Amino acid sequence: MLGLYRRLSWAGSPLIHVWLRMRAKAGREDLPRLGERRGVASTARPPGPLIWVHGASVGEAVSALGLIERLRCARPQVTVLVTSGTVTAAEMLAKRLPPGVIHQYVPVDAPAFVRRFLGHWRPDLALWLESELWPNLLTMTKDAGARIVLVNGRLSARSFRRWRLVPAAIGRLLRCFDLCIAQSKLDAARLQALGAGRVVYHGNLKQAALPLPHDEASLQALRQAIGTRPVWLAASTHPGEEELIADAHRRLHRAHPDLLTIIAPRHISRGNEIARRLRPLGSSRRSEGLLPDDATEIYLADTMGELGVLYRSAPIVLVGGSLVPHGGHNPLEPARLGCAVLHGPHMHNFAEIAAEMDAAGAAQAVSNAEELTAAVEALLADAGRREDLSAEGLAYVEAHADVLDAVFRELKPFLDAPKAASRACA
Repeated sequence: MLGLYRRLSWAGSPLIHVWLRMRAKAGREDLPRLGERRGVASTARPPGPLIWVHGASVGEAVSALGLIERLRCARPQVTVLVTSGTVTAAEMLAKRLPPGVIHQYVPVDAPAFVRRFLGHWRPDLALWLESELWPNLLTMTKDAGARIVLVNGRLSARSFRRWRLVPAAIGRLLRCFDLCIAQSKLDAARLQALGAGRVVYHGNLKQAALPLPHDEASLQALRQAIGTRPVWLAASTHPGEEELIADAHRRLHRAHPDLLTIIAPRHISRGNEIARRLRPLGSSRRSEGLLPDDATEIYLADTMGELGVLYRSAPIVLVGGSLVPHGGHNPLEPARLGCAVLHGPHMHNFAEIAAEMDAAGAAQAVSNAEELTAAVEALLADAGRREDLSAEGLAYVEAHADVLDAVFRELKPFLDAPKAASRACA
């Protein structure tokens, strides 16, 4: 099956050029750097050893920042190359990567593109984040002599069911990893069941991520605009959630006529669509350079990279992607900044963390708009309750901060001898 995949991806290479151009026109690819998606490097490879860290999208890239900092401190003579597959991840990394770390877009999984990428960068060690299992990229990296470690490995229930239908193929791919560091006990069990070799678990690397950054001037301006108004934030929302949040706002507004609700959509390209629906509620948009005024009931924060500002401005946060069956976003980010965290019933992307936080009183689950309204109302009315929830959230984060130390200990032998005992995928 993997051989068939490689032949098909080779034959389809001419169509990939067209596909990339179409995506670029739609704003889903970085047109000036489109060559990187075809394996054409936009910068020279420095001499000496090179560690390649790959995280497909924003979540994976953010979780890797602490690890990248640790790599730079422990091995300053080693070049670190970071790849990602999305424009949003590239924009975030451009602001947050340490000096000297190189970013490139990951090549599309076609043999010619992968060969060109590997021929230029020649990685000694590859650290792959979470669940990226592109067959050509993985097997060709291993064949080129690099050691590969899966870091914060994750397999969703859906992916696990699908891979079980092709056990020989997934077994060969997973055996390309010299080590799999799972992000949960369930993920560790799934990786082992599918044929991975050495699998260990120490916790989720996101538990040791760095606090989201912020621009101090922007933060002070937003805080001044909010003033003493009660405020809450729905962060990283998806289609279908904004209506539920607007409904909760209407109900809360009866008891709190000066309430400010902030909505930060996960994809800012939806800003126009959301703004049209919220206009009757007296909304204003951050993307237009506006701050909330006394007439603003709902503030649409449709800008990139400002969750650090928003979390520091709102004491109550609903984690988006959880009121609809998307899987939820990272509840640790607002908890780390002292927010009282709420989430919906659909948190399967962070199932273990959400369950632990709920059990510890570090987050509160709600099932629908009615329960969301009641939870926000209780937290607005009772400062002590709100402070207890935020304090437990912060305590949970601090209790798991040693995950990075454990992961780094597992990686140390690979850093000392990045190409030792490398082998082709079995």
